[in-house]
Amino acid sequence: MSLNTSSFLNQESHQKSKRNFECLKNSQQTTLLQDNPLQNLQLASWEVLEKAQKSGRSKCPRCGSSRMFYCYSCYVPVETVPTKEIPVVKLPLKIDIIKHPNETDGKSTAVHAKLLASEDVTIYTYPCIPEYEGKKHEIALVFPGPNSVLVKDITLHLQKNVEKVSCDDNDDSSAEPLLKKAKIETKEDRKLGECKLNIRSEDTVLKKVIFIDSTWNQTNKIITDERLQGMLQIELKTRKTCFWRHQKGKPDTYLSTIEAIYYFFVDYHQEILKESYKGQYDNLLFFFSFMYTLIKNAKNSSGKE
Repeated sequence: MSLNTSSFLNQESHQKSKRNFECLKNSQQTTLLQDNPLQNLQLASWEVLEKAQKSGRSKCPRCGSSRMFYCYSCYVPVETVPTKEIPVVKLPLKIDIIKHPNETDGKSTAVHAKLLASEDVTIYTYPCIPEYEGKKHEIALVFPGPNSVLVKDITLHLQKNVEKVSCDDNDDSSAEPLLKKAKIETKEDRKLGECKLNIRSEDTVLKKVIFIDSTWNQTNKIITDERLQGMLQIELKTRKTCFWRHQKGKPDTYLSTIEAIYYFFVDYHQEILKESYKGQYDNLLFFFSFMYTLIKNAKNSSGKE
């Protein structure tokens, strides 16, 4: 009896040790993920960037300026970073990035998007903004605000905008006598129904997304520009920034430009395209994650947090 008891206690002790080990292992994995939330990205090899870092700054093939990794003025890799070794990301939508004139080029992450998805990204410097009039029902502006919506609600709100545009275009401004009020209401209801029937499915499809590249304290001038008014506004509320230049006093959900672009497309792929996400846009963070790791390691080496 005592032998069986001893055997049972040994087995319990072994199971407890095993559970403790698993808990410790899970805790370490969680801590590791918190220390580097970008570690699970499916990225192209950093070998080309590691070699360039060791060799130091190099010339831009266009303007000849001395830069590290890429030229933030010409939007091209430097001579020590062959273009063929830089990943190419194909996006399902076109992107316009509106950059504040006082935004420091060397600190901006907008150039990452242009380098990695050059066919789908255009960068403008404010006050130079494209003409969006007549196209606002197919464009979204990614920026937090009181009227912003989540990515999953894009289609619904685009349809509302299309209905408004369609009905406004077909509006008959001729006034009817007050005595015909009941007849007017019937006519209006019928016209509204016709507007909805005339809306084609392709009219409710998002075609372009706008991002603002600026410090958060400088965004007001751009976001209040009349040319950007009346657009569907999107907010990414559930993501937290990893940007090493995060501005004090701002919530950690305020993302850098390249983070906002990346997380928008991850959500768009799952919520709107209804497809499983398998890392299709991870390389948008190719430069960002490499720099994040460099800075993180440098801080750890110096004992800073």
